[in-house]
Amino acid sequence: MYPYVLAIHIIFVVCWMAGLFYMVRLFIYHTEAQERPQPDRKILSDQFEIMEKKLWWIITTPSMYLVIIAGATMVYLNTGLLKMPWLHVKLLFVAGLIVYHFICQSKMKQMANGVFKWSSTHLRIWNEVATIFLFAIVFLAVVKSAVNWIFGVIGIILFSVIIMSAVKTYKYFREKK
Repeated sequence: MYPYVLAIHIIFVVCWMAGLFYMVRLFIYHTEAQERPQPDRKILSDQFEIMEKKLWWIITTPSMYLVIIAGATMVYLNTGLLKMPWLHVKLLFVAGLIVYHFICQSKMKQMANGVFKWSSTHLRIWNEVATIFLFAIVFLAVVKSAVNWIFGVIGIILFSVIIMSAVKTYKYFREKK
């Protein structure tokens, strides 16, 4: 039974992450639409709100809950996992990703109410936070080692710096056009 639950877990991790990545891209486009003149701004905003709600409530949030249920089921089927230090560290990153999920939900509600607090550049950086969580979670799940956590943290920090630099470089060339 365990391999089937693991397969379901992996499938819905992919769906959840795809939803999170695409949702923030929609936020970026939605924010940039606010710079457009009327009636374009209203038309685009209305369409982005529909897309965001459907993506969020039909794919992203149900996938998150299925990931959590499948993960809990795997621990129930193999209680020995609870003795593994790497799993504790992985679960901390998963908790961080869940917080990220609900911050995105809050952003979606703000935008639906016409509140755009973050710039498109800020949202591009925010989009990379999910990538950092994904890398940390996958490496812990595959390597199954929390012993080398110092190297992992250094790697995550370096990876974060590279991603943030890429976002800034993209912004520079985008504004140069």
